[in-house]
This record gives sequence, C-alpha cells and structure tokens, in this order.
Amino acid sequence: MTDTKAMPSVPTVLEVLRRLDSGPRGLTRAQAEERLARFGENTLPARREASWLRLFVRSLRDPFTAVLLCLGLVSAAVFAWGTASVILLLVVVSCVLRASGEHRADRSMAALRELVATTATVLRRADDDAPPTVHEIVVDELVPGDVIRLGPGDVVPADVRLLRASGLSVHQAALTGESAPVAKSAADMPGVVDDVGPGVHGGPPVPAGLFGQPQLCFQGSSIAAGSATAIVTATGAHTRFAAAHGRASDRAGDSAFDRSVHGISWILIRFMLLTPPLVLMANAALRGRGSETLPFAVAVAVGLTPEMLPVLVTTCLARGASLLARSHGVIVKRLPALHDIGAMDVLCLDKTGTLTQDRPVVDGALGPDGRDDPEVLRWAGVNAWWTLQLADLPAPDALDEALLDAADEDKLMAYDGTAAVPFDPVRRLSTAVVRTPGRLGTHTLVVKGDVEAVLERCVFDGGEGGGEEVGDGERDRLRDLAARQAAAGLRVLAVATAERPARAREYTPADERGLAFRGLVTLRDALAPTAVDALRVLTDRGVAVKILTGDHPGTAARACRDLGVPVADGDVLTADHLDGRTDPELAELVRRTAVFARCTPEHKARITHALRSAGHTVGFLGDGVNDLPALRAADVGIAPRGAADVAREGADVVLAEKDLTAIAHAVAAGRYAGGNIATYLRVTLSSNLGNVIAMLGAGLLLPFLPMLPAQVLTQNLGFDAAQLAFAHDRPNPKVLRRPTVLRPRALLRFIVGFGALNAVADLATFGVLALALHGPGTGDDEAAFHSGWFTENLLTQALVMVLLRVGSRAAQGHRPGPVVRAAVTLAAIGLSLPPSPLGAMLGLTALPVVYYLLLAAVLVLYAGALLAARRRYERGHDGVR
Repeated sequence: MTDTKAMPSVPTVLEVLRRLDSGPRGLTRAQAEERLARFGENTLPARREASWLRLFVRSLRDPFTAVLLCLGLVSAAVFAWGTASVILLLVVVSCVLRASGEHRADRSMAALRELVATTATVLRRADDDAPPTVHEIVVDELVPGDVIRLGPGDVVPADVRLLRASGLSVHQAALTGESAPVAKSAADMPGVVDDVGPGVHGGPPVPAGLFGQPQLCFQGSSIAAGSATAIVTATGAHTRFAAAHGRASDRAGDSAFDRSVHGISWILIRFMLLTPPLVLMANAALRGRGSETLPFAVAVAVGLTPEMLPVLVTTCLARGASLLARSHGVIVKRLPALHDIGAMDVLCLDKTGTLTQDRPVVDGALGPDGRDDPEVLRWAGVNAWWTLQLADLPAPDALDEALLDAADEDKLMAYDGTAAVPFDPVRRLSTAVVRTPGRLGTHTLVVKGDVEAVLERCVFDGGEGGGEEVGDGERDRLRDLAARQAAAGLRVLAVATAERPARAREYTPADERGLAFRGLVTLRDALAPTAVDALRVLTDRGVAVKILTGDHPGTAARACRDLGVPVADGDVLTADHLDGRTDPELAELVRRTAVFARCTPEHKARITHALRSAGHTVGFLGDGVNDLPALRAADVGIAPRGAADVAREGADVVLAEKDLTAIAHAVAAGRYAGGNIATYLRVTLSSNLGNVIAMLGAGLLLPFLPMLPAQVLTQNLGFDAAQLAFAHDRPNPKVLRRPTVLRPRALLRFIVGFGALNAVADLATFGVLALALHGPGTGDDEAAFHSGWFTENLLTQALVMVLLRVGSRAAQGHRPGPVVRAAVTLAAIGLSLPPSPLGAMLGLTALPVVYYLLLAAVLVLYAGALLAARRRYERGHDGVR
C-alpha cells in the first residue's frame, strides 16, 4: 500500500527523456508512426457491445425462465402439447421484452459516450534537423515520447511528465476524489504531502502517493489554471486511467434482485418437484389411476408456477425504465437494476459535485483579532481582480472566482493596477500592485495566498521591549486561528499589504517582504442547489446516505452540517481507521459511521462490500476512475452522464445530471415496479397454492379427476392474462416509504397463510357443489363438478387480485384501475364460459341457479376473511409490505 507520508521517487526530466528516446523538441513524424504501430492507439481497451441475439440468449438464464422451460419439456414429454406451447410462448415473450429493453439502454449509452479528450496540441518535426511545429492531432494518435502543450480547460489526454509549467493547477477528482485543484510544477523536487487540512496554507491540498507528485499529470484529469509543456510517458492500456478500467471488471457477487429471484425460484422448484410425484402416488394408491394422471400432475405443477412472472417482471422494469428515460433522463442499463435501486436502503456517494458543487464560495473574512472584517475581503478581491487583469491569465482559478463573486465590484474598480506577480506552487502566493486613490507616489502591494507563506513575510510590531519574541507569538496565534477555521472544514487564505514608493521598475517575488497582516478569508464548498431537498426525500424514503470522499474529514463534515445532516464527532472517520479491521468489525463500524474521509478506491469498495455483507442493499454514486471498484461492489452502480467514460461503462444506472433529485425519481420508479412485482407474487402464489392444495385433496376424495388438464390450462391462461394488469398498476404512495425487497422467507409465510385461506374456500365450494348437484336436473356430476369449481376458481382469483393488493386503498381514487378492470373481466369469463359452446368443447356444462346462490354466500364469507387477514397483515407491516 502506498505510504501516505513519503512520496515515491520520480525520475528527473533528463532520465525521462533518455528512457523515452525523445527531447524537448518532440518526435519526428517517422518516429511517431513507428511508435504508433508498436504501442497501438491511445484508446481504452475496447468494450464489445452485446448484440440483441446475445441479450436474448442471456435472458434464458433467468431462474424463473429456466423453471418454465423445464415444465415445458415435461409437458412435451407427456404429449401435453397445448401446455408446452403456451409455456414456450411465455418464455419467448419475456426474453424478447428483456432483450429489447436492455438493447435500447445500450444504444442510449452509446450516444452518451465521450472520448477522454478529442484532440491534443503536439510538437512534431518533419525530420531530425527540422524545427518543431505545432500540430493539432486526434488523441488516438499520441505516442510515448510526444511533447504536448496544455492550457486551461484541456483534458490531459495521456499520462505525462511536465517539462515546463506556469501557474499550473489540475483537477484530479476523477482519479483521487479530491475536490480542490492540485498545484503542479515541472521542477525536479520531492513532493510534500499536505495532510494538515483543507487548504490551511491557502493553496490546494496535495493528495498522497503517486497522484500527489507535482511533476506528473494523468489521463482523465483536467487543467484548472495555468499552462504547461509535457512529455507523454504512457498511452492507451498502459495509463493509470486504463489500469482502473481493467480493475473489478466483474460485479462482486449477485445483486439484490438476483438474490431475491434465486431464493424465490428455489422455493417454487421444491414445490413443483414435490407436487407431481405426490399426485401420482396418491392416485395410484387410493384410486388405482396410474399414468393417465400424469398430464393432470404436470398441469397441477404448472398451476403452482407464476407463469407470467418473467413477462410481468420485464414489463414492470422496462416500463419504469422507459418512463425514467423520457421524464428525467435516467438510463437504466441493466433492467434488474431498477428493482435494486428501489430496494436500496443505503446510498454511498462522494460529496464533491453531488452534495456540493465543484467550486468554492466565500464563507467569511476575519481580521487579525478573529472578528468579521469586510476590509479583508475587499483587499483579497483587489488581488484577485488585478492579478487576473495584469498577469495575462485566461480565466480566474476557482478561489479567485469565488472572491470576485463575493467582493463589491465598484470598490475594486476604485484602484488602478500597475503590476502583478502571479501565483506559483513554489511560493504559494500571488501579488497585485495597485495605486490607492488619493495617495500619489505610493504603490500598495496586495499579497494573498498560503497562510504560512504570508505569515513568514509579515512583520509584527511588538511595541517597546517586544522584539522578535512578540512577533513569533503573534504568528503562532494567527496560525492557531487559521488551523481552527481549517478544522471546521474551511479553506483558508491569508491577506497582507505593504506600502512602497511608486516606481517603474518591475516587481518580483523579492518585494514580498515586510508585509502588514490584514486577515483571513475562509471559503467553503458551494452546496448543490437541490441537495437539501433531495436528501430529505431520500431520508423520508428510508435511504441512509453515507459520504465516501477523498477530501479532508473537516471539509466533509462541514458540508454535511451546511446541508442540515447531523454529524457527531464519532460519525466522521478517516479511511486509515478501516485498515486492519476484521470483516465483522468493519461491518459494525460502517453501520454506525456516516462520513468516511481520505478514502482510496480500495477503501470505497471495501466499505460498500461490508454494507452489503451486513444485509443492506447498497447503491453507489460515483463519476471518476477512482470510483470504479465501488461501482462494481455495489448492488447498483450509479454514474452521471458527465462521468469518466469507464465509470459510465461500469455503472448500472446513468443520470442526465449529477443530481440527487434524479436518484430520488429513480428510487420512486424502482419501488413502484418492485411493489407491483411483490403484489403479483403474493396474489398469484397464495391463490395458486390454495388451488393446488384443493386439487390434491379433491383428487383423493373424488372417483374422477377434479379438473381436466385442458380446463386447468384454460383457467391458468385466464388468470395469467388478467395478472398482466399488475404491470400497469399504480400502487399506493405508501410503497415509497421503505425499500421494496423480495424476501423469500417473508413471501413464503404470506403465501402459506393466504393460500390456506384460499384452500378453505375451495373446500367449502366442494360442499356447495355436493348440495347443489343432488337436486333434480343437475346432469352429469363430473362435468358439473368441473364447471362449478372452474367458475369458483376464477371468481376467487378475481377477489384475491382486488383484495390482496396490499395498501391499495385510495390508490386509484374513485376510478377503477387496470387491476380492478382485469378482475371484473376474469369474473365475467368464469360465469359465462361454462354454459357457452366453448365451454362444452372443454367439457364444461351449465349449472343450476341454486349453486350460484350458495356460491355467492361462500364468496362473501371468503371476502370478509381476506379483508380481516389483510388488515392484520398490514398492522404488522406498516401497511405497505
């Protein structure tokens, strides 16, 4: 692991030039062509897009689809061609829907892909003796040894070693997570790790390790300010950017959806494997019926299976993903990820660009006594304005821009600038020389920058007998004042001035001495405008937010407090506290900690994995190469459209903007889809289990099969078609209050309880049929029994669809929703099919009126029992689960 206190050695400029066989004038065209052929293009490792056919075949691996295929093969083996055909049709429809949805997401992602940089400015020569000329080339054509020029706003197109630099600072957030730009210089000197605080010394904090080396810049970073000439040291797959691209290429374990699906699948598989042998053995032992009951046994097993589940799951997820893409610009690349984001109860994210914007704002200005002093801000603004104007800088850096936004522009214009000495990372200061109105013959030097660098150049009047001792004591007091501000999560700049006789001679850094200390300016990260509201929504929906950042702990804690997020002293830990912890210790630590600072990519991934191991469904929002391991370790990885290319590739969900509001919308869509899937499973499996129990009992009591295979299949088709309405249902808003997780054991308890209630209703129907069929004119007992039970099954299933929609009250207002309309249609089929000509083809017949009267009484009692059981269930599960 990289030592956080010692910089790794970096070769000198001369050593780099020798190793790359290049020079400050760049390569010749022939050398560049030869190296391009040898090293390859400067592109990331290619990622092959999955074809529609490949996605279709991948969909067949879904556990529910595999269960249906097995049942279809068994049906074909016993020549139940109708059952086999219907099952095959359901499998094809489900796979087509899923493959189409994921293929659309892939096409949307292709439209979002952006190159790390499109062109680069490079020095090339025609031959060895020709002078170098400037060329603008596609970054793919860069090779090691090329000399390139960088300016503000440029994206660094490869890993480079600086040859010359002027006032250079670089954004490395995509690589390290540091929010502040990092100062860079070309000098062959050891780097200094700044772990004191977030800019205590005025300049940006320096990250530890290789990324902290001031002489090196890396692909994926961008130039914040200044300019540079650099030599390319690595391209393509050999860059640090590509190395991160190659790490953690596979997801760490199954997602929440995968775990739920596998658990429920195994429950169903056990039931289905057990059912046919039981039916066959019972009929053979008690009724002497053997192989002729095999089609009926298979039909019973099919009746237990939620055949429409793959279709309904895919439809729910694809519909939710489509609405998210159209309404909020959120692209769901992997359809099950929509369920996972709805099941998410912990969201891990970096504060920079999410809770805060990528820019600072002025927090306050303090005089030497620690009290508010607006004059300090005025002098800092004068420095920023005239440095920008006179030092020929293309744009202000982030700190100067914040000062100019906060300062009074009219007061700045009252001064007349004469000279400027711009900031450089060695002295860590910038100086503006101005003429003060009404003071002819005098120049005022306004110095701003690193606290320590300014204090070293200040003089303090200790009065009579004070001398140097008093001056040193005053410096220590001001250092403590700056340190307290930094500990509160603020960046600190020091401001000082000095009066000099007016002169025409150029000003230099040697003039920055004998300064009078004016005070401190403190800055904080600007809050994202939607962060406060989005955090409140996520908290209300049961999603805990944890901050995993590369920044200083004080900066992270300050941002949380500004956002109204309560952060106690023990809630902020630096990532080094995680090293050496066992997995159980880490799981407990991450559970109670809200903010992790100074995180490396490995720390972020380990924290995410520990949360998943503790039973949480974890989402991770990241946008940099340093976030890739955590994106892969989470149940659902989320990245904004402007993220690094490899981060977008590794994410499951891509946001139009880096905005927590979009995540809140995605959570809502995921919970609506998950709520509909859970409701479908509860309704279908409880009803099916009750029917199977009743069929097994009736098979043992009756001298004939309780229902013919064709009748079972027709009944299942009617119920399955009606259940598609769940994909278009609008659940009660209560479903948004907590994560929607499909827990197999909880589902099993639900379906056993309500399935037993359904079986009781079926057994009561047997008694009703016995009473009704012993009257005059009842006809054939077998056909009448089949017809009576067929009608009762569809009517009870229609009741279950309406009454077991947990939390459905007032969800649709006064208008009947799609589920109610589908249930009414199903009930109509159950009443009208037996006496119809089609019913006769299925072996059904008309029933006496007395049966319908007795059946109505059974249904009323059944509905009352369902409502009572549902109210008890809702009381135990807060009305939503």
